[in-house]
Amino acid sequence: MQNMVILGATGSIGTSTLSVISENSDAFRVFALVANTNVKRMAELCRLHRPTVAHMVDATAAQQLKVAIAELDVEVTSGESELLDLVSRPEVDSVMAAIVGAAGMAPTLAAVKAGKRVLLANKEALVMSGRLFIEAVAEYGATLLPVDSEHNAIFQCLPRETQQQLGRCDLKAAGISKILLTGSGGPFLRAELATLPTVTPAQAIKHPNWSMGPKISVDSATMMNKGLEYVEARWLFNAGVEQLQVVIHPQSVIHSMVQYQDGSVMAQLGNPDMRTPIAHCMAYPARIVSGVEPLDFFKVGQLSFCEPDFSRFPCLKLAMDACRAGQEATTVLNAANEVAVAHFLKGEIRFTDIAKINEFCLEQVVQSPLDSIADILALDGEARVCARKGLALCH
Repeated sequence: MQNMVILGATGSIGTSTLSVISENSDAFRVFALVANTNVKRMAELCRLHRPTVAHMVDATAAQQLKVAIAELDVEVTSGESELLDLVSRPEVDSVMAAIVGAAGMAPTLAAVKAGKRVLLANKEALVMSGRLFIEAVAEYGATLLPVDSEHNAIFQCLPRETQQQLGRCDLKAAGISKILLTGSGGPFLRAELATLPTVTPAQAIKHPNWSMGPKISVDSATMMNKGLEYVEARWLFNAGVEQLQVVIHPQSVIHSMVQYQDGSVMAQLGNPDMRTPIAHCMAYPARIVSGVEPLDFFKVGQLSFCEPDFSRFPCLKLAMDACRAGQEATTVLNAANEVAVAHFLKGEIRFTDIAKINEFCLEQVVQSPLDSIADILALDGEARVCARKGLALCH
């Protein structure tokens, strides 16, 4: 029986993880659920899954949860230090790291330092602290498994010995020439460029294939999500920029590919449902039931591909350039983007202003070398201040 902590339990990844656990309750148990402020949903999950611990990041929400589930034998905690202690408890076997944004970095790194099996769905842990994060995985003997559908697909297409060396892979020695990172292109792949400034938040979060939270959905619409995944792939697979390529694949059936030196291309295919990569990571190297229907090739019909258009997706180009520049640039970009997307979702800036704010911050923020998590968080804070100043450029 594997005891799991789910960081971001009320989000889409958390919900999918709990679904997979329910399908395999003989092998997995919910030890702890972690959320921010959604008391109602957390109470429902506690009644359904009976965790040992329920942690609310927000202290007021924690008090409300205590009252809401007073009849249950569930320990309710709050606060950052309590969260870091929670993921480090000896009873914990696996941690699903699915808190969106920079807020997820500290508990994910704490799980790594505790030597846990970390199922990584939080991009920011690598986008912000790639080198330090990978070094910590090696130093503390943690097991790192990628949950993002694209990185999980790449992982599945690698030789077994290369899978065991995440962050320190030698792709060339494994006979690999290139990693092909696929992306759907989001809801505006075919839209007229002139219409993009008028895109509404409701339109941007309506992804054609995937069901995701609002922030990730907007990132998919701008293709910043793919840019962050590009950075993540660089660290996970120790890849040079010449070994990474983004391929637009609107059907979201091929989740990513690995091109070998002999001309072979290995691809992982499946329905666009996050329960598949989650189940793969939970049980690796075994396979378990995920609850996802198998792919019906007759319904799929055709698969198509095209190159990304950077005039349509400037955020993707910014992310790729930042990846070349280094960890400091990707930290700035991630912070700026979080601020810009939040203001877009509130209707305070235009869809196309997201890229403008991101570019402004990359140009304005001084990017000193990052040698610690404190350095990373300080630079993250500076970038957020700069992004808020950049909002003035949009009016």
